[in-house]
Amino acid sequence: MASSVWSGYLTFGLISLPVRLFSGARGNHISFHMLHRDDNTRIKYVIIEPEEIKKIEPKTAKAMEILEFVKADEVDPIYFESSYYVTPEEAGRRPYALLCKALEESEYVAIAKLTMHNREYTVFLRPYKGGMMLHTMYYKDEVRELDNFGRPDVELKDAEVKVAHQLIEALAGDFEPEKYHDSFEENLKTLIKARLEGEEVTPVEKPKKMAPVVDLMAALKESLAQVPRKAPQRVEAAQRETEVKAIAKKAKAPRRKHAA
Repeated sequence: MASSVWSGYLTFGLISLPVRLFSGARGNHISFHMLHRDDNTRIKYVIIEPEEIKKIEPKTAKAMEILEFVKADEVDPIYFESSYYVTPEEAGRRPYALLCKALEESEYVAIAKLTMHNREYTVFLRPYKGGMMLHTMYYKDEVRELDNFGRPDVELKDAEVKVAHQLIEALAGDFEPEKYHDSFEENLKTLIKARLEGEEVTPVEKPKKMAPVVDLMAALKESLAQVPRKAPQRVEAAQRETEVKAIAKKAKAPRRKHAA
């Protein structure tokens, strides 16, 4: 059974229920360490003892208080960071079920405070598959703004928009997250394994330089004509094109000796 990453009390009003959090999504990436070039030792920073951390933990380390409820459609997904399953302890099953049902029917999400992993988070609580999901929130100053961002102020023809809709429909498919994977991460694992076994990897073919679109309508129609595969096949083919394979290193040809 998966181990919980946090346990404590979820409170709203005078209602308090014991809950546990389990990681709902986690990146699985190969990480590199920073080393001193001279002796290859790890670069280290200031060391803080666990006892020192406990001294400064806020009260939200063991209690998650709901501060307010907001309409779900008002929350921009850009503020979502990490995801966790919220499960009730035996004593909290009834109020947990009540909160889940109320959130689902009212289309609200709850906003609460929580301390976890040596950091205080503002979090969203939303109904999910009959239970409740928690998402840590990026703070406003963590969300980057980009000047002059938005749709360019250009004139679009109705016919162009119509064909664009047709192209979208032709490329449409059901959302199946299992279809997608991190090709670069898998290639990196293949590269590391090949290095350990004295092999090399086949290079990925670089994309050709794209010419700028001169006739937008012609490009749309040609794109529409080149959609023979269904969505799962297109995804699989696109990801297969970026895969690398390990191969034995080619032996270097011996230098020819010339007679004097």
